[in-house]
This record gives sequence, structure tokens and C-alpha cells, in this order.
Amino acid sequence: MARRAALLAVLTIVALAAVWGAFRVLPQWLRGGAETASSPSETAATPATPAAAERKIKATLYYVAEDGLSMAAAEREIPFAEPVAAQARSIIEAQLAEAPAPLGSAIPAGTTLRSVFVTERGDAFVDLSADVTAKHPGGVLEELFTVYAVVNALTVNLPAIVRVQILVNGREADTLAGHLDLRRPLQKNLSWLAVPAGARPDAP
Repeated sequence: MARRAALLAVLTIVALAAVWGAFRVLPQWLRGGAETASSPSETAATPATPAAAERKIKATLYYVAEDGLSMAAAEREIPFAEPVAAQARSIIEAQLAEAPAPLGSAIPAGTTLRSVFVTERGDAFVDLSADVTAKHPGGVLEELFTVYAVVNALTVNLPAIVRVQILVNGREADTLAGHLDLRRPLQKNLSWLAVPAGARPDAP
């Protein structure tokens, strides 16, 4: 009887040892009450994808020089756009924005761009809001600066555009302030551009 009890005790110990060994080799996710292994998505946060940087280009824009008697060119970064009409819009919107100090804007404050249209012949039609005439200070020189700030900004920066006609509030305008004929597209003209002493301005 004592031998049977001893043998039963030995078998019980062996069985318990076998069960313990099996539990030791089980994966953590099968062990009841054990710490659950983290999934790859939990152990390392997925890095956020950085937003693509907006492509920029450099454009030459035109402003009133400090002396008020000439125009000055300034290079500014603007958003890149396609096709040509979209890039033309980007350029004109930058031209209508506040001028970099100490230069002055040639465009009356409050003027906005309504639309831009470019033909296959290279003529661009720039439709500006009525503020360009209603808020214009007048004067021959001031009108020239306003018109050619727009014309030069497109013809200098975009080879596909050779002439520019300014429209006002969706309609063809005779003039902005009574001096310059706007009934036809105009070509680039840098005659009023201030240049360093000894330098030659580009031909109009």
C-alpha cells in the first residue's frame, strides 16, 4: 500500500512537471493571464508622411521706385503652376500683393484679379476688378506704371506670353486714368525701369 502511494506521488510530480514545461514554451499570446505581446503597429508608431513641399519659382515683379519717378524690378518667390494661364494668375496675384519695402505698389490698393486668359498666339487677357480704375490716383506716369507692372510681369517671366491686354470688371477698357490706350494688347516696355549707372536697360 505504501509503495502504491509513493508511485502515485511520483507520477503526479512528473505530470505536473510536464505541464509546467509545456506552459513555459507556449507563446505569450497563448498563456492565460500572461502579458500580451505588442503587435508591430503598437510597438512603433507609424511616422507621419510629411506634406509635399510646395514648389516655388522666382519671378521678376515691378514696383514704383523710391523716387516715385521710375519703376524698380524685384525678384520674389511665387508658387509654381501649370498650364501657362495658371502660372500667369500666380504671377499677377503676387504683383497685386503688398510691395516689398521700400518700394511702392503700382497697382491701386484693393484691386483683385478676376481671371486670366491666354491665347495660342501668346496674347494674355488680364481681368482686374473695378478698383484698378475707381481707386487710381491719376496722372500719366502713375497710369503707365500700373499698366506696365502688369504687362511686364507676364511678358518678362513667361516667354509664351508676348502681349497683354488689361480688362476691367470683365469688359474691355479704353483707359485706366484717361491717358494710355488699353483697347489692344501691349508688348513689354522697360523704358521706365531704373537701372544702375552705366547699365543699359532692356530694349522695350
